[in-house]
Amino acid sequence: MKGLGRLSPLLRLLVLTQLAFNVGFFAVLPFLAGHLGTAVGMAGWLVGFVLGLRTFSQQGLFVVGGALADRYGVRPVVLAGCALRIAGFGWLGYAEEPWAVIGAVLLVGFAAALFSPAVESEVARQAVLHEEAAGGPRTRVLALFTVAGQTGAFVGPLLGALLLSVDFRTVCLAGAGVFVVVFVAHARLLPQHLPGRERVRVRGGIGPLLRNRRFLALCCAYGAYLLAYNQLYLALPAEVERAAGSQAPLAWLFALSSLLVVTAQLPVTRWAGDRLSTRRCLAAGLALIAAGFAVVAAALPAGRTGTAGLLPAAAFVVLLTLGQMLVAPAARAWVPDLAERGRLGLYTGALSSVSGLIVLLGSAATGALLDTGLPPAVPWLLLAAVPAAAVALLPGRRRRDGRTNAETVVETRSAGS
Repeated sequence: MKGLGRLSPLLRLLVLTQLAFNVGFFAVLPFLAGHLGTAVGMAGWLVGFVLGLRTFSQQGLFVVGGALADRYGVRPVVLAGCALRIAGFGWLGYAEEPWAVIGAVLLVGFAAALFSPAVESEVARQAVLHEEAAGGPRTRVLALFTVAGQTGAFVGPLLGALLLSVDFRTVCLAGAGVFVVVFVAHARLLPQHLPGRERVRVRGGIGPLLRNRRFLALCCAYGAYLLAYNQLYLALPAEVERAAGSQAPLAWLFALSSLLVVTAQLPVTRWAGDRLSTRRCLAAGLALIAAGFAVVAAALPAGRTGTAGLLPAAAFVVLLTLGQMLVAPAARAWVPDLAERGRLGLYTGALSSVSGLIVLLGSAATGALLDTGLPPAVPWLLLAAVPAAAVALLPGRRRRDGRTNAETVVETRSAGS
């Protein structure tokens, strides 16, 4: 990946870790539902319940993993998470009863709730230190982190599909093998004491976070973005079905989104970093996402089908993905400026957990909206209003306590690294 060589060895390790995480995870996840329905024989509702449990045990508990990284340091939390993911994938490969599958899936999800916020918060911290050392805007580092994750999400299913010709157990064991490699790499290469950390006693619980209005405003705006992005799996399939008579074109639209991120994320971030503040970058991304929904809403009254009918859906995917390229790195880059000193892991995890709760509630409302029998353009117009309104929620760009970015991002713990 272009730009990786200019990073510190620690940042290179963390970026490549994200690549490996997603290769291992996405080698298994796309094939899980089919395995549960056919090989295990679960009913459709139970398959959905199990997949929902995985999401809850992962995204909903990010705040726990972030807090543990603050308390005990990145290295032990990442190693513990990798060990649990290895055990979870191994268990899933041999699980044949519903209770065993549920246990394995919960273990797989909780593992990510440990290692993901730990890695993401450390990348954010090191990105700010990289920026302070005149290495370039922090958003470029976070964009490279996004590209690595997207590349892993692209390669993982290809690996899984290849191994699925043997059986699902082989897929799970291969996924576990990827995490064995990550575990060994971190055990050998991740320093005991990370650059930019100092020992400071951390007091207080989650109360200061809940009183941090600027951070909660960012969470709400980011949740609106994630809710909009989730429409790739809810509103978009319904529109593709209407236009094409089947959901077969969805695979091509998803591939288009992944290809855009892999090829254009870094140039887009570089362009935005030279011209836009963090707040304006987020606002521009949300506006692009709103425009994507508006394009479909404007085209629906014509009722076109076939290739012409799919063009608005393709435009939606392009605009949504461009918006994602602006919003995701900028939001992560802003968290260090809003977090309490010593609590970057907690705040990084809370960003995912709070916004994930917004997506959970919003998706239920969206599903009901799509089933109301309203004119097809109305749900898309209402969905366009969500990211548009989120622009007003963005907090003003302001440094806290007069500290520099490097001082703000130095995360501390009361225990050893």
